[in-house]
Amino acid sequence: MEGVLIIVVLLVVAGLVYVGLRDDRSRDPLQERLAQFGERELPDSLEEIELSLPFKDRILLPLMRKVADLVVRFTPEKQLEQTRHQIELAGMSGSMEPTTFFAMRIGATIGLGLLAFMVFYVLSPKRDPNALAYVIGGAGLGYFFPVLWIKSKISKRQDNIVKALPDALDLLTICVEAGLGFDQAMGKVYEKWDNDLAVAFGRVLREIQLGKLRREALRDMSERMDVPDVTAFTAAVIQADQLGVSMTKILRVQSDQMRVKRRQRAQEKAHQAPVKMMIPMVLLIFPSLWIVLLGPAIVFLLQSGTLGKI
Repeated sequence: MEGVLIIVVLLVVAGLVYVGLRDDRSRDPLQERLAQFGERELPDSLEEIELSLPFKDRILLPLMRKVADLVVRFTPEKQLEQTRHQIELAGMSGSMEPTTFFAMRIGATIGLGLLAFMVFYVLSPKRDPNALAYVIGGAGLGYFFPVLWIKSKISKRQDNIVKALPDALDLLTICVEAGLGFDQAMGKVYEKWDNDLAVAFGRVLREIQLGKLRREALRDMSERMDVPDVTAFTAAVIQADQLGVSMTKILRVQSDQMRVKRRQRAQEKAHQAPVKMMIPMVLLIFPSLWIVLLGPAIVFLLQSGTLGKI
């Protein structure tokens, strides 16, 4: 009975973690269902619409949000701000809140801890004396796994921005030289491409339209990316805007510098390739070659008895 209860709790926790990863606050499931009913006959009551929602939207998502609200009460404000900044760096500010992230960490901690308890204590034929250490290790892994996941998202996003920046600067330079303003040039980048940098430019344009100063919007964009190349680019644009320097010259210089940096990064990776290839060659390729080349000779020596005499 105890094992069945633990399995049920484990499944519930795993479901909560899954919902936390898939939760999208930008959509309203009730509005989606209302739109679907708008194409057919009207329902009798709002209760009928609510009961027609999937189990995930009726039970799991509200439960996950309850847990998130409970977590935020005991979380320091500074830690919440740091988590919010990491979510912005990962480009998920519109789909995830810090409270949801903390709830995911708690769910993953409990889930992996219970999983380790089930594997090494309940389901094990022999009670392992180190089961407690395994449970603590599983819980620790679950606590740090969301952090590693969001750091990988940040690194991937920053790499994509670094790769897209030289081409974006070229397009900005061409548009400004053709007579467009800097804001209109950013709009062209946002229209032409669908990557993290173009999305960031689109957010800057929306903030400017809402009344924020251009330099403040660009400065906030560089803080949301935390990429040195973007920081240098925004600093040059802000300085040119304040001093009245020609934007075309600034963009031309920045474009040339970014292309030089991209070529240097490519050369650096090319020089690192032999060192990185050494490990798989020594561990995988060389042993296979030795087995293929020396294997038949060793078998022949064993059959003839020569190897034993040696």
